Amino acid sequence: MKLATFREKTPENSRFRVGRVDGDHLVDLAAAAPSLPQNMLSLLEAGDSALQEAARADGSSQARLHLDDVVLGPPVPNPGKILAIGLNYADHVKETGRDLPKHQIWFNKQRNCVNGPFDPFNLPSVSTDFLDYEGELCYVIGRRCKHVPAARAHEVIAGFCVGNDVSVRDWQRRVPTMQIGKSFDTHGPIGPWLTTSDEVGDPHTLDIKTWVNGELRQDSNTRHMIFNCFQQIEHLTQVFTLDVGDIIFTGTPDGVGHAMTPSGLLKLGDVVRIEIEKLGAIENQVVAEKVETVM
Repeated sequence: MKLATFREKTPENSRFRVGRVDGDHLVDLAAAAPSLPQNMLSLLEAGDSALQEAARADGSSQARLHLDDVVLGPPVPNPGKILAIGLNYADHVKETGRDLPKHQIWFNKQRNCVNGPFDPFNLPSVSTDFLDYEGELCYVIGRRCKHVPAARAHEVIAGFCVGNDVSVRDWQRRVPTMQIGKSFDTHGPIGPWLTTSDEVGDPHTLDIKTWVNGELRQDSNTRHMIFNCFQQIEHLTQVFTLDVGDIIFTGTPDGVGHAMTPSGLLKLGDVVRIEIEKLGAIENQVVAEKVETVM
């Protein structure tokens, strides 16, 4: 099952809610199953019975919308935590000139970075020459969990989506931790929807590709992760509890812009498309940041 956070393009129905994607249409669960929670986080928190009801909901004509008539938001617009692992593909480690990590390297992306699958993301006013892309598999936690062994980690994953760990390289390199360079507003596009784990199967066999302006930059497979999704969950939950709706970025393969010769860093107007097998694609354009004081 594919679950999307969406709103209709018509002003009178512009409230974001949850839908089930069926081909090129979407079943509005607010209409088809009005007893269900109408935001993704609450739906996931309601557990397996709610998801089963969402899967069974009648997609009649009154509850059915064409994808062309809706705007897709990030599947989980309000995650409690966004965690990302660094240097998790051997080919990416090689292109950075660093040694293979002996331990998992984790950092936070601030929740304000979450962005829709087709929304533009900012070229920061404070750094116009160091903007980069990182195509990544993401997963969303579906059960509150602690001390989860890798052999059972699949049980706590609600589903998977495509992500772009947008990175501001000069800010990233100024300090020992990567968080500040990874957390600019709009720099976490995810989507296009949440594909549930039962539909994905093994998440470590998926082709992952990134294009910039139609040029293929990243072309790999999730089997090349150094630490797989289940090992990640085991590691993290030894330290702290993972909550429903937390988003995990699983690392990027080689082909990032800053490692290219000549440089492939992003410029104003560039379009980044990231596609992962079974999950769909996201596509985002680089736009100038609107600088205004908000207080």
